Amino acid sequence: MSSALTMPRALAERVKLVIFDVDGVLTDAGVYLGASEDDGPFEFKRFDIQDGVGIKMLMWAGLEVAWVSGRVSTATAIRARELGVDECHQEPDAYKLGVVRKLMERKGVAWEEVAMLADDIPDLAVLEQVGLKAAVANATAPVARLSDWQSSKQGGRGAVREFSDALLDARGELDGVIERYVNERRQTS
Repeated sequence: MSSALTMPRALAERVKLVIFDVDGVLTDAGVYLGASEDDGPFEFKRFDIQDGVGIKMLMWAGLEVAWVSGRVSTATAIRARELGVDECHQEPDAYKLGVVRKLMERKGVAWEEVAMLADDIPDLAVLEQVGLKAAVANATAPVARLSDWQSSKQGGRGAVREFSDALLDARGELDGVIERYVNERRQTS
């Protein structure tokens, strides 16, 4: 397994589609539930802002991004919309493999062209198949053992940004993506 600072270049260069689990990867795995007398139940999730920038960076580099969750959540759908992630799939009971197969077919990508950042056993059926297997720092042992790369940061606490930076760096694209972003914002209106 590669360190959090390096990612296998050969694996990174093949990637066309990046799949993120949600709970435990994009969030800290906490689900905050409550209810009001008038409006019924509500849910909160914590998403890391820098992780959001990492997702945008992948898209700016021309990579396809998808979220595949084993849990249905309005909070997840809201955050996906904010970031412009059109491929946000929420599968009750974590039947993720079929969703990913259909997504790959629509996008015209093969397993070796897919990367996934995961944290727990609901991700294993997909993680076993992808070309670049990645885990957050607090991933369960089965996920960590299978992974080609593991972050030093925990899910929901910067792991997605760390992964995005490492992937783009291994592809030789990180500096260019950052420079294009900064240059666009140097322009005066």
